[in-house]
Amino acid sequence: MSKIEDLGGLIGDRRASVGVIGLGYVGLPLVLAAHAAGFHVIGFDSDPEKISRLDAGESYIRHIDSDATGALAQSGRFAATTDMQRLGEADIVLICVPTPLTVNREPDMRYVELTSQAIAASLRAGQLVILESTTYPGTTEDLVKPVLEASGLKSGTDFLLAYSPEREDPGNIDYGTTQIPKVVGGDGEPARSAACAFYEAITSAGTVPVTDTSTAEAVKLTENIFRSVNIALVNELKLVYDSMGIDIWEVIEAAKSKPFGYMPFYPGPGLGGHCIPIDPFYLTWKAREFDVATRFIELAGEVNTAMPAHIVARLGEELDKRFARGLNGAKVLLMGMAYKKNVDDIRESPALKLTSLLEARGAVVSFHDPYIGVIQTGREHAELSGRESVPWADVVGGGHDVALIVTDHDAIDYAALVAASPLVIDTRNATRAVVDHREKIVLA
Repeated sequence: MSKIEDLGGLIGDRRASVGVIGLGYVGLPLVLAAHAAGFHVIGFDSDPEKISRLDAGESYIRHIDSDATGALAQSGRFAATTDMQRLGEADIVLICVPTPLTVNREPDMRYVELTSQAIAASLRAGQLVILESTTYPGTTEDLVKPVLEASGLKSGTDFLLAYSPEREDPGNIDYGTTQIPKVVGGDGEPARSAACAFYEAITSAGTVPVTDTSTAEAVKLTENIFRSVNIALVNELKLVYDSMGIDIWEVIEAAKSKPFGYMPFYPGPGLGGHCIPIDPFYLTWKAREFDVATRFIELAGEVNTAMPAHIVARLGEELDKRFARGLNGAKVLLMGMAYKKNVDDIRESPALKLTSLLEARGAVVSFHDPYIGVIQTGREHAELSGRESVPWADVVGGGHDVALIVTDHDAIDYAALVAASPLVIDTRNATRAVVDHREKIVLA
């Protein structure tokens, strides 16, 4: 029996060891799921602070409880390290690294490539390598596989290679990692079967096997392009209905009463997070290789990308109309820096773009976010790094000319915010339950 044939037995009786590369919003939940299922787990990350905190049993992600990370540290079945040379210890290696865009909105695959090179350096017979990072169809076959096979080992013969897209929704209390079915495509049937066996061991929702890795990669893009296009549609409808004096939020609430043929999507100040603002451009880039135009997808991207500028223009108009003043010198308080409610994640957050646009117009911008104490350095908007959230006492103490609600965190007292603000621009309908001072509120 070959070493790759042994893998099924190792998974079945939990003797397989699992390595997870990238301990962020995707990797850390996978670590917890594999550990809870009884596997020995090694977590790999280039950030020594994450390693230190995990060693201390601490969580660095708000929606992941420290009790869970504490159990990791005390179990004797988990190790966290920056040492990629230990990858050879793992029977199953999961790649959960970022796949951002370049400044030209093309796929930036350096993290996947560098990680694949690190795996290849210690690749051994019998290992299963699974890419989870969102990417364009063909990445596993055309990028990861050649790098791994440069080791001299062959996929399907010496080691197994698969793709299973992450489907994380940070902060979702109904569907965590183990409650979401795993789509699985393999470089051959043995790889797909082994990957399915592993995911079925760590999740309760089962697996969805597909033909190959490219199909699995396409599934993830399809899911997020669906959301991007529908959000763009409702953002455009918002502009149309605003011009007619119709409340888009009331329209959506009424429309979703239909029990078939309609799914509610909601407008906002722009897209954020690690998927929807990025993933559609992976497919449009790849489609050009086949001389296929993706007009619908690109149009949706244009609509969504334009929303921050629309919000800034609307804010300026309201200041002018109500107080006969412009944006230059206006004190603007952004409520929420995270990209979505109730999380501590600012990746691609529209609040970052809004801050830059407002300051380019001369506004004095501050922000309050109960979950973002300090803006950390990112790939974009580095000029905002180190800025601190103002305390709640300053929010209700006034001193700002306008409050701009960007993220509708549940922890915010919106009635108090409205009472303390001369003007509130609400991009999320967060003030829908506020009764007093409605004249101050503009739904934008």
